Amino acid sequence: MKFIINSLLFSKQIQSISGVISNNNTVPIINCFHFHLDEGMLTIRATDLETTLVTKIEVETAQMDGLTDIAVPSKLLIDILKNLDDVPLTFSVDQSNFGITITSGEGKYRLAGKNAETFPNMPEARETSTIIMPSSAMITAISKTSFAASTDEMRPQMGGIFCDITPENTTFVATDAHKLVRYRRTDIHADNPVSFILPRKPVNMLKSILASRKEEYDVKVEYNNVNVFFTFDNFYIVCRLVDGKYPNYDAAIPKDNPNKLTLDRASFLNTLRRVVIFANQASHQVRLSIQANELMLSAEDIEFSNDAHEKMPCQYEGEPMEIGFNAKFLAEMVSNIESEQILIEMSHPSRAGIIFPVLEEESDTESILMLVMPVMLAN
Repeated sequence: MKFIINSLLFSKQIQSISGVISNNNTVPIINCFHFHLDEGMLTIRATDLETTLVTKIEVETAQMDGLTDIAVPSKLLIDILKNLDDVPLTFSVDQSNFGITITSGEGKYRLAGKNAETFPNMPEARETSTIIMPSSAMITAISKTSFAASTDEMRPQMGGIFCDITPENTTFVATDAHKLVRYRRTDIHADNPVSFILPRKPVNMLKSILASRKEEYDVKVEYNNVNVFFTFDNFYIVCRLVDGKYPNYDAAIPKDNPNKLTLDRASFLNTLRRVVIFANQASHQVRLSIQANELMLSAEDIEFSNDAHEKMPCQYEGEPMEIGFNAKFLAEMVSNIESEQILIEMSHPSRAGIIFPVLEEESDTESILMLVMPVMLAN
């Protein structure tokens, strides 16, 4: 096997799929990339057994000499490519012992390849249903929800992104029981309703790959009971769905919220970040005292005798109230909204607050709802 390829292009494609390779693999072969050469096309595959990322690159002067597949040590290849200039590389493999030689100008680098026969096979897309999503919609759906997913390994279902596809819309949901985000698209739907849980790690890798590309792509999403398959441009991603039933998130969303607080988003976020500096570093508790046209944010750390109070203007409809939130969660949510103003709907200090963007023109195709649970205030 022998081919010539540009080092920068090679490095970029390798880096884009390398994130799936774990540092503590118990199966040695998956510490490697799988290379498959077919005439002028090199297919590179990486996997952690749950997720597989594939990319294709055109190469020059390909020679196969009977050997079309090789397993290449990932860490060594990444390290050498990161430290090369923009030069043509000649990549050649000794068919007898799988030894790899990379030639770059005056440099020659040798590494030990492996027989690719034991590299895991990729799942096939059988009995799948399909939807098409614009890459911008996919990036937005993942960005708006993934931060709210749980990191508790004891609750794997809540560590993923719930995807609910109906004939009317597609809804993405993430929650860790303290915060929840629901992002909905009415322009993406399917004839047959289905729901599944997407694992967070591979969809964040999908988002990174899509976001790094300047062009807009249609992403083909195929799914069955076990796996989901993403295809776009010269990439192909397969990941195993999270087993189990997602909690009934809709039951956690309060339906009657008569108290409505409208705020300038940037001012509120900056005030929140200043006040929380003085909060207890374990609870990050901040108190919101709300009157008709004034919001008082306050925090204190009794142990260190620190406290902060700051007023800001607001628009408020409802009875005066005091409610406490974890400022870290609240800031995380507000920073993931892009509108100039936000609306926080509340019913009682013991019930969740619902956050919406305030838009000049309501969108016909997308909507977002964010929920944050309150914390108990000390008297």
